[in-house]
Amino acid sequence: MKTSQNLITQEIYQIPKSLDDSLAIEGFLSRNLGKKIIVVQGLGFVGSVMSIVCANALTEEYAVIGIDLANEKTYWKIKSINDGIFPLIADDPKIDEFFENAKIKGNFFATYDPLAYQYADVVIVDVNLDVQKQSYDRGELKNFDVDLAGFKSAIRSIGENCQDDVLVLVETTVPPGTCEQLVKPILEDELLKRDLPIHKYKLGHSYERVMPGPQYIDSIREFPRVYAGINKDSEIAVREFLQTIIDISKCELTKLEHTNATEIAKVLENSYRAINIAFAVEWSRFSEEAGVDLYSIVNAIRVRPTHSNLMFPGIGVGGYCLTKDPLLASWARKHFFGSKSDLEMSINGVSVNDQMPFFAFNRLVKVFGDLSEKKVAFLGISYRGDVGDTRFTPVGPLVKMVSETGAKILLHDPYISYWDEQKCNVHSDINFIFGSNPDIIVISAGHSDYKSSKFIDRLSEVEPTNIYDTIGLLDCEQISLLQEKHIVSVLGRGDI
Repeated sequence: MKTSQNLITQEIYQIPKSLDDSLAIEGFLSRNLGKKIIVVQGLGFVGSVMSIVCANALTEEYAVIGIDLANEKTYWKIKSINDGIFPLIADDPKIDEFFENAKIKGNFFATYDPLAYQYADVVIVDVNLDVQKQSYDRGELKNFDVDLAGFKSAIRSIGENCQDDVLVLVETTVPPGTCEQLVKPILEDELLKRDLPIHKYKLGHSYERVMPGPQYIDSIREFPRVYAGINKDSEIAVREFLQTIIDISKCELTKLEHTNATEIAKVLENSYRAINIAFAVEWSRFSEEAGVDLYSIVNAIRVRPTHSNLMFPGIGVGGYCLTKDPLLASWARKHFFGSKSDLEMSINGVSVNDQMPFFAFNRLVKVFGDLSEKKVAFLGISYRGDVGDTRFTPVGPLVKMVSETGAKILLHDPYISYWDEQKCNVHSDINFIFGSNPDIIVISAGHSDYKSSKFIDRLSEVEPTNIYDTIGLLDCEQISLLQEKHIVSVLGRGDI
């Protein structure tokens, strides 16, 4: 029998052979009579949190069903939710508060059975849409393609089961043109197969701006939204729904004229950030060659108001969005709109960012020498601070390269106990790491724990070692303190 491991508790669940969960669904609905039904498709880092935001809606009492696939990677989330354990860890107390409220009210349930779509007034699409990247040995992007198979299957599952007047709201970041050229035809094809009208359903796109970390909930509930519908009725339905879950007294809803526009807005928004990071990455290399401190340079430039958002250097880009979103637009330009041209700057930005872990490795070897047989401790494996998310983390390639030298790897992260992509355990006790007397300590994620004075004091007390700060976490005063005992190197600083 196939199993699925809970990445929070490490418990192993058996995946049901039958996908019939009708009794549980009907039992849940019987306890939530009179409530509109929201089905959230996908229980990942967006969908799981979106589910509890809907279960705690501001102006409407919803019954929320989260749905995901009964496979090895995702079934554990369904079981965990129904067992009362939220399937992610983040430094936001509102997550526990919202989940507990939903448990008390009994208005949030998870399933793997597509039967849930039959009852939905609203289906929110939060499933993955992957980009397959081919790269050269040192991370330079060689080629890429967009894998639409899973997304198409998810939309078809909705169309095969939904009511004819359902609102389908796509939050997934998609290639521009997807709602019009892919989602709409699939839904209408499936409705027609069931002899249902195709003029009653509503379809809209309103992309998420979720920021995992301390403001996880607020990045949904109190953050501006952009939305559009495929027609006037859809546009109105999307706005009316969003107003029930988003606090419009604190943020605004911006309507665009077409789903193509909102889809472009999302990938343009993320491409802008990814390219800015790539810009900083490129200049960090030059600054090291020139023997200067790029952090102090950026701070000096940021005094000018027009340049206040100039980025600092770092180990690279990670997470599910910035590593791929610029590529979605270039792909769509050719495949959906018939252009023969790429979005070259966007593609190059992704390529530059993908190469940064390799540059970080070269700096590590250059400063600290042969790594063979040395103990190298990585502090933080998440792609960003204060969240347990290792998807496409730039720490991954760096750890792999260090491991291949014959070094012994130690991993620490306060938010992660098991690194699924690397299939290894991660320590949560920093004293174990320090007590192991590592030869090199790599600061690789900006968790608040690592920024505390207590941590810096503890770091200054360990046996003399080498410290490699890949994200600019240490300030000048902290570096001076640590240099009294340790050798300190900072990525992007050629002066130390």
